Amino acid sequence: MDTEVLVAGAGPTGLTLANELRVAGVPAVVVDKLPRRSTLSKAGGVQSRTQEAFDQRGLLEPLLATGNHPAGIAHFAGITLPLTRGRHRHPWRSIPQVVIEGFLEEHLAAHGIHVRRDHELTGLTQDEDGVTATFAGGGVIRSRYLVAADGGHSTVRSLLDAEFPGRPGTVTVVAADVRLSGDVQAMTHARGDDGHWAAVFPLGTDPQGRPLRRLSMGGPGRSLPRDVPVTEDEIRDGLRAAFGSRVELLELRYARRITNAARQAAQYRHGRVFLAGDAAHVHLPIGAQGMNTGIQDALNLGWKLGAAVHGWAPEHLLGTYHAERHPVAAAVLRNVQAQSLLMDQEGTRDPDLLATKDLFAALTQLRDVQYHLDDTLSGMGIRYPMPGDDRPRVGLPAPDLDLGPVRSHELLRSGRGLLIDPDDRFAKVAALWPDRVDRVGRHTAAEPMLIRPDGYVCWAGDPDDLEPALGHWFGEPR
Repeated sequence: MDTEVLVAGAGPTGLTLANELRVAGVPAVVVDKLPRRSTLSKAGGVQSRTQEAFDQRGLLEPLLATGNHPAGIAHFAGITLPLTRGRHRHPWRSIPQVVIEGFLEEHLAAHGIHVRRDHELTGLTQDEDGVTATFAGGGVIRSRYLVAADGGHSTVRSLLDAEFPGRPGTVTVVAADVRLSGDVQAMTHARGDDGHWAAVFPLGTDPQGRPLRRLSMGGPGRSLPRDVPVTEDEIRDGLRAAFGSRVELLELRYARRITNAARQAAQYRHGRVFLAGDAAHVHLPIGAQGMNTGIQDALNLGWKLGAAVHGWAPEHLLGTYHAERHPVAAAVLRNVQAQSLLMDQEGTRDPDLLATKDLFAALTQLRDVQYHLDDTLSGMGIRYPMPGDDRPRVGLPAPDLDLGPVRSHELLRSGRGLLIDPDDRFAKVAALWPDRVDRVGRHTAAEPMLIRPDGYVCWAGDPDDLEPALGHWFGEPR
C-alpha cells in the first residue's frame, strides 16, 4: 500500500477528512486535479454544529482569528428567525469557503501533510485488499480505502457508475462576490413588486479592509444558461430591480450562475470507496448547507475509517456512515427545495404561492417554529439512529460541558471516545478500551454519558447498557 486512505478532492470535505485521519493516526494522501488552490469564495456560512466540531479539534479559535467573520441571524427562505439569536454557543458565522480551504490546507501542511495537486484521477479498480487509483500522466496510488470528495461532477462517482438520482436543474440564479455602496445591512433580502429579488450576505473584507458581500439574485427573465457570462450591467440591473436606488455596485469580483438541481447518491459506500460532500449530494446553495453537510460527512467518516485501519472497528461500523449521513443530506435537499419554492426564485408572483408564503411567514413568528427551523439549519438538531436513542441525549451532539479545568469539547481533541463518569462508577469497564476511550470522573455536575470521537452521544443513563455500547462503537475490548 502507498497509503491507508486516498482522499480525492481538496475542498472543505476532503481537507476536513484528512485532518480527522491525522488525528486518528492514519496515513492519508490528498490529491486534487487543480494545479493550485481556488481563490473563489464559493460557500459563505458556517453552521453552529460545524463550529462545534472544529472546536472539538482545537481549530475554531485559530480559524476565527484569520479575519473578520461576523455572526448572523438564521433565516429560512429569506424570513429571518430573530428569536434564535444567542440560542447556541456558536452562532452562524460568515466564513467564506476559500478561507476555510486555505486554513485547513495550511494546518495539514504544518503537520507534514501536503495536497498533491495537478493529480487528475482517470481510473480506479478495487479488490478485497484495497483500491488502485490511476492518474493522467500514468501515476498510480494504491490505498486501503478511497474517499471521493471531488465535487458535484465527481470523477470517482462516474467511474463507479454510482446511481445519482434526483432532479436536474430547471432554473438558474446569479451568485456573485461584490462590493456595494448604500443601504446594505449585515443580511438583507429584497424583492420588487414585479418579482425580481436579491439577497446580500457578508463575506468579511478584502485585503484593503473593505466589506465584501455575497449577492444572489433572480426573477422574471433572469434564468439564463449556465455558460452565459454574468456582466456588471446585469448585476446593476438586478440590484436596481430589487433595491431601487438604495444599493449600487462598486466592484464585481466574481460571478457565476447556479442551478436548482437536487441529487443524492443512492449509496454512499461502494466496497472500499466512499462518497462524501458534493460527490454524494448536490442542491441549490441556500445557507451554505452543502459545505456544512460535506464537512460533517467527513467528521462522521473519519474516525470510522481510522478504526477500520487500526483493526478494531466492529464489522458494522463502516456501514453506519451511509445509515447516518444519507438521511441527513436527504433532509437538507427537502428543506432547500422548500426554501427555493417559497422564495419564488423565478419571480412568478403566483397568487397561490404568495398566499402560502404569507401563511408560512406568520407561522414563523411562533417561537417553537423558529426553534424547529433553527435546529434544521444549524445542524444542532441532527440525531443519528443508534441503540438507546430512546434516551433524550443519545444520537444528538454532545453538550460542551464544564468539567472543572477543561471543557468536554477540549477532551475530544484526542480523537478518541470520551466517557463522562461523574461518580467514578465505570473506571473498571472503561479500562477495557484504554486506547480508544478516555474517561473523566469526579465531576458531579455532569451526567454520565459516552461520546463518540465525532462528538455524538452514544450512551447515557442505564449502567447496564454501557458495556454493550462500548462494544458496539469501539469494538472488542483489549
